[in-house]
Amino acid sequence: MKKILTLLFTILVLTACTEVTKNEVTKDEVTKKEVTNNNYKFIGESEHWDAEYSYKGTETWEDNDGTKTYSNEDSDELVLKYKGSLEELSSMRKLEYSYTTSSSSGGSTNEFTEPPRELTFTSKSSSEGGAKVNEDEVIQVHVKWDEFEESFELHNKKK
Repeated sequence: MKKILTLLFTILVLTACTEVTKNEVTKDEVTKKEVTNNNYKFIGESEHWDAEYSYKGTETWEDNDGTKTYSNEDSDELVLKYKGSLEELSSMRKLEYSYTTSSSSGGSTNEFTEPPRELTFTSKSSSEGGAKVNEDEVIQVHVKWDEFEESFELHNKKK
């Protein structure tokens, strides 16, 4: 009987200690934060062009006193490279290119009064609170230079 009472008393004390420990933590001290970094590279090519689309995004989930918040920020870059020589582009007067993801799009128009000096063209953007690019997306790219035109897809390099 004495052993049973000792056991019950021990369980009661341990349970009481557990409760005291939980009550010592104030709600202001309990801030949970989860951060996810998304870094993707999508690549593809057409007959005359190579392209690489880089996406970097950070998603943050926080739980403060029962209030859940979400925020995100991201940046992307499309690098478009002509496969031929600068000499082949010497007569080019206008280059238009664009890309489309499931959540956004971008691109650029360049007009040339002199022959281009580089084979690589870049478009960058960034945002806060916008929609994110998913890892398994297929990104559509469209390029038009003078009277020529090509469209192709970019796929995640890891797949």
